[in-house]
Amino acid sequence: MIRNFDQTDRRMLKFPAVHPCEAISPETLLNSLINLSQNICNYQSKLFSTQRKNARQTIRQIGLLLLFFEETRDLRLALTDSVVLCFSELHHAFQKVQFLLEDCTREGAKLWILIKCQVVSTQFRALIRAIATALDVLPLGLIDVGVEVKELVELAGKQARNAKVEVDPEDERALQQVFSVLDHFEKGIEPDSSFMKRVLDHLEIRNWNDCNKEIKFLEEQLDFQYSDCDERDAPFLSSLLGLMNYCRGVIFETWNHRSNKSDARHSIEALTCINAEDFRCPISLELMTDPVTVSTGQTYDRSSIQRWLKAGNMTCPKTGERMTSPELVPNTTLRKLIQQFCTDVGVCASSSGGQSRDIARTISPGSPAAAEEMKFLSRFLARRLVFGSSEQKTKAAYEIRFLAKSNIFNRSCLIEAGTILPLINLLSSSLEHHAQEIAISALLKLSKHTSGKKEIVESGGLKPILAVLQRGLSLEAKQMAAAIIFYLASVKAYRKLIGETPEVVPTLVELIKDGTTCGKKNGVVAIFGLLLHSGNHQRVISSGTIPLLMDIFSSSDNDELIADSLAVLAAIAESVDGTLAILQTSALSTIPRILRSSASRAAREYSVTVLLSLCKNSGAEAISILAKDHSLMSSLYLLLTDGSSYGSSKARGLIKLLHKFHEASSSGRIASVVPRERPVHVW
Repeated sequence: MIRNFDQTDRRMLKFPAVHPCEAISPETLLNSLINLSQNICNYQSKLFSTQRKNARQTIRQIGLLLLFFEETRDLRLALTDSVVLCFSELHHAFQKVQFLLEDCTREGAKLWILIKCQVVSTQFRALIRAIATALDVLPLGLIDVGVEVKELVELAGKQARNAKVEVDPEDERALQQVFSVLDHFEKGIEPDSSFMKRVLDHLEIRNWNDCNKEIKFLEEQLDFQYSDCDERDAPFLSSLLGLMNYCRGVIFETWNHRSNKSDARHSIEALTCINAEDFRCPISLELMTDPVTVSTGQTYDRSSIQRWLKAGNMTCPKTGERMTSPELVPNTTLRKLIQQFCTDVGVCASSSGGQSRDIARTISPGSPAAAEEMKFLSRFLARRLVFGSSEQKTKAAYEIRFLAKSNIFNRSCLIEAGTILPLINLLSSSLEHHAQEIAISALLKLSKHTSGKKEIVESGGLKPILAVLQRGLSLEAKQMAAAIIFYLASVKAYRKLIGETPEVVPTLVELIKDGTTCGKKNGVVAIFGLLLHSGNHQRVISSGTIPLLMDIFSSSDNDELIADSLAVLAAIAESVDGTLAILQTSALSTIPRILRSSASRAAREYSVTVLLSLCKNSGAEAISILAKDHSLMSSLYLLLTDGSSYGSSKARGLIKLLHKFHEASSSGRIASVVPRERPVHVW
């Protein structure tokens, strides 16, 4: 069997080559050798920023052997077992060569290959020697090819035996310069940028985009380190990542507007009223760090369900169904949601009593050098925001948006460096929608940090942010302003402050009415945050929020938007005034329909929460209407087994009320079901 590996199947500098199986036909083996050789020769035209000599001589030797393989195929020669064995060894070595060349030319991996230059040179040496060994034992006399072709094979063997494979002196010098720069940073000394410029020139990292590719690659490698539980290189990778972030922000002044203008819009966040209960493992009740789905469709934390299975259990812990397979399918979408949720709220997920490494590693720097690099870069960006040209200010804001996107330590450094006030000023002075979007996006990332919220409010940022919410130069900017309102509203003192600003709630309502799906969600969630202060309830009700939410239920097919809208309705329904306003709509017919049909557990749970509040706050009339819906009870019982602890308790409460109503109605004591409130008109 000959297997083709995709780049995504393996880790960097790992070579999962396999020997061809013994049953493989000589013809198939030869054709595969030719394809491998052709693929390797195609690397001749690719850029090798390091390992140039080693790569060239390896490709050249395999190019000579390609001619031999092609003539052997064209002449349809019979191959002896000894020849097939040598070809199998060459095939195995060629697979590894192809992997190595892939890594040496991989986009964004230039700096990492330089750092690993000794390891890479050793790999080239080992592979060239493996080729030489296979050619030494190849019974060339048993293969009836032309004399010239045999001479090429002998030449390739001689070159392989005599090859001097070593680290290029230029690569070695560049490597020492990198170590010197990192050493300066670790000591708290900002190095001369000319040192790093020489390294970047050597690696042909010419511009902002090239540097950004290096950053993305290093981030990916760092993620692999933690996901593989092999963190030996993590501190060094963190230092390199910090170094390339510094270079992108400080050295590469010019950035490509056209390639990056749409990026801010693509990164616009759609917030959600996430219920953390949805992220807890039904077994351990802790936030899941490695969620996996079993054959029944239920999701558990991997460690918890593995212990369950090892104990000999083959039934689903939650449903009691027998699992048809012990296979655990990673739920990567849920894992990303949990990681983003934890990053946004600044908490750590539990993992067997410990912290989630994905989150914990962003709270503190990965290395001393990484910490200093970020501090120097933050101060540079803060100066640019104050003293730079209009273009430089926008570029600095763009860098901040990147750096603060999902790293808590970066956010704290940027806030401490004093970037928030000049970002607010940039927001107020921006006359071009792209610059405004970048500035508001940067503030959004910083508003997720506790000190960021405080700094925004104390620096007078609320008014400019509200101005963008009202009169932003683009819909995208308005949507991000609404998201900031949500994060600010997570602070108890600010909910009252924001809510008392007359134009806030009406403007959010307008965004819900006229915005995109993302805009509607951000508007809904911002209002949800404000509702956590009871004094804002009446403002939300009087602004016409409830009819808009009802419109969403009838017109939208976005499960998250519907669930978030129900979360807002549930918050409104907690008060008697909110209940009365809701009952002036078709809620008692619409919400049971959502409960029956929605695929979203969150939507179903919020539906039950709304219905329970309506029944408790409105008297027997609401209950009497729900009691006539014979399908409602089955939906509630389903939620008892399928819902979270929160959803199950709400379903249980509504079931008790309905049972009590049926018992009371049969005995004529309906008024005793719930406390009687003032009469309301129910549609």
